[in-house]
Amino acid sequence: MEEILEFLEAVLHNNNRPWFQEHKGQYQKAQANFNALAEQIIAGVQKFDDNCKGLTLKDCTYRFYRDTRFSPDKRPYKTHFGVFVCPEGKKSMLSGYYFHVEAKESEYLGHNMLCTGMYMPDNTMLKTIRNEILFNADPLVASVDEAKGFVLDTSNAMKRVPNGYPKDHPHAELFKQRDWLLVQDLPDQRLFDSHLVDWVLSEFEKTKSFCQWLNRTVRG
Repeated sequence: MEEILEFLEAVLHNNNRPWFQEHKGQYQKAQANFNALAEQIIAGVQKFDDNCKGLTLKDCTYRFYRDTRFSPDKRPYKTHFGVFVCPEGKKSMLSGYYFHVEAKESEYLGHNMLCTGMYMPDNTMLKTIRNEILFNADPLVASVDEAKGFVLDTSNAMKRVPNGYPKDHPHAELFKQRDWLLVQDLPDQRLFDSHLVDWVLSEFEKTKSFCQWLNRTVRG
């Protein structure tokens, strides 16, 4: 983990192609180390969530090179690594388990984290989830309570209950959600624990009910 974080710190302060080409060996070593960690996480998640069976490293990880075509930020490289273990792979839009590390002072998320759920589901998915909450919110609420150590991310929630949903519903606040994410900060000291993967998997397993509820709901 130390080599991964040192490389990400170096990229943060030297995010340009000439530097990267001179230090490509450092990148390859950091990427290989992260991939080894990611493969352990993928295999571990598959043991407790059958919906994630059959996934490969490529299904769950991302290119380190940024797509700058439509962005005013032309820095060519990311300053983080992540693995997203999700049924049918990272492009499915379904709920899954995300492990994320980034350089200190990076402005991407601003911290290392564990996260379970779905980011920016489309309008059809959102409506399906809200309708399920309308008539039977208890399983969802129970799944959030089960995930000790995680909190429901409300940073992108709507300010008001959307039209068509009752403001006096016992769980009206949930109608406001646009992202469905349980998040937990990942302290730096935890990253250097020899039992990191075991800990990550035990934490993710607490969110299994939440993840599977979302996927059952949007799949119908």
